[in-house]
Amino acid sequence: MAAQKKKIVFMGTPEFAAVVLRHLLAWPDGEVVAVYTQPDRPCGRGRKCRPSAVKTAALEKGLAVYQPQSFKDEGEIENLRDLNADYLAVAAYGLILPRAVLDASAEGAYNVHASLLPKYRGAAPIQRAILNGEWVTGITIMRMDEGMDTGDILLQRSLAIGIDDTAETVHDQLADLGGRLLVKAFEDMREGRIRAYPQPEAEATYAPKLEKKEGLIDWDRPAKDIHNQIRGMHPWPGAYFVWPGPDGDVRLGLYPGRPGPDLQGDVSPGDFLGLREGDNLAVACRDREYWIPWIKPSGSKPMTGRGFYCGYLSRCA
Repeated sequence: MAAQKKKIVFMGTPEFAAVVLRHLLAWPDGEVVAVYTQPDRPCGRGRKCRPSAVKTAALEKGLAVYQPQSFKDEGEIENLRDLNADYLAVAAYGLILPRAVLDASAEGAYNVHASLLPKYRGAAPIQRAILNGEWVTGITIMRMDEGMDTGDILLQRSLAIGIDDTAETVHDQLADLGGRLLVKAFEDMREGRIRAYPQPEAEATYAPKLEKKEGLIDWDRPAKDIHNQIRGMHPWPGAYFVWPGPDGDVRLGLYPGRPGPDLQGDVSPGDFLGLREGDNLAVACRDREYWIPWIKPSGSKPMTGRGFYCGYLSRCA
């Protein structure tokens, strides 16, 4: 006789969580009985309310969707308990979950976190790892408690960060890995072959939410640090610098490029050095050139380094 499927309530909001949800929906031994996601938020120039990526994915599958503002209302807790879930699965939900929510399922609440805990607890683990020049990150599946990413660890898997990886590319890889690892954790729990262990608290680091001002480039820094900054801020909130153009300051958004050779001659950080290998614009850092393939002046569409050099600078090498 086939074992009864495990009933799962899923909580998540952005695309990272939607990928995890799709993995759970494909798990033959589980049944997602409901989805919780944050309320629709105004976005875009028209400020129209749009559903989250998780809500969109859930509705495509005909799942019940709940969008409470918080869990301060006891009625919301009772609604959750009435779903009679075995597991509560959480990925990038964005709401603080009180103890009553964590205890609302029969076998506990489990979180997919995009770092190798206890490193990079908090809201922006992917971006902070890249900003700090890390070469390895990963996924942690943990049993949730009331702390910020402090629960016991069930499973972890590492992921290498390449020199050209951005927050976007690492995000996509970790989302897929997180979904697969959560399914494995539930399978292992079902078979009784997994054991949770506490995080080594002394090794904990934190990954606070990004602020837009952190994207401002200071060219008087090593090229490798600038490369990490641009990669870590891509695609949001984006790296930029302010260019004092002939008609006033212009905010220039930068796309990830690559460090070039050591500086030659009498140049200063932030100087434009010409074009390199086709369409790349070279800018002087403290120690080396940095080659920029794409630039986005404020109010304009993205253009190649050559397009900026020949258009905005009114000269071409």
